[in-house]
Amino acid sequence: MTTSRSPRVLVLSLGSNLGDRLQHLRRAVSTISESVEIVRISSVYETDPLDTPEGSTAFLNLIVVGQSRESADALMSRFRSIERSMGRRSSVRNAPRPIDIDIICYGGELRRSGSVQLPHPRFHEREFVLAPLRELGVDWIDASSGMSVLEMRGRGDVRRAGTLY
Repeated sequence: MTTSRSPRVLVLSLGSNLGDRLQHLRRAVSTISESVEIVRISSVYETDPLDTPEGSTAFLNLIVVGQSRESADALMSRFRSIERSMGRRSSVRNAPRPIDIDIICYGGELRRSGSVQLPHPRFHEREFVLAPLRELGVDWIDASSGMSVLEMRGRGDVRRAGTLY
């Protein structure tokens, strides 16, 4: 395991649009909490699918803010393992899936190559990421646009669907 000396803030986006969506989110958060210190969890939002095959069902999404000492690559590997253990298959891009875990940002790290791009290259386009970030008061300036999360408006409508627990 690759670690750094002090924990860094980690922002994750979780989504599910297959099966018992709320239960999938609960299970993923529980499993993530085994290796990440979870600080805050947003409300659950329901969103229409974006850029998915025709006939895809709505997503339930949330944001998890946590802290970790692991490298972004080690975390992404762990999250991909969680996705596979929960039944995600990567046959078709953006196909319906029980769980999707994306690292939105990690300790201010900037990276445009490798297994993890930070911040997530399309977070600013996704209202299902931006609305829960605004709810939690998470705000930072996107280096490429110069806009804060509070100023951004992504594509798609979101509806608050309740809480995780």
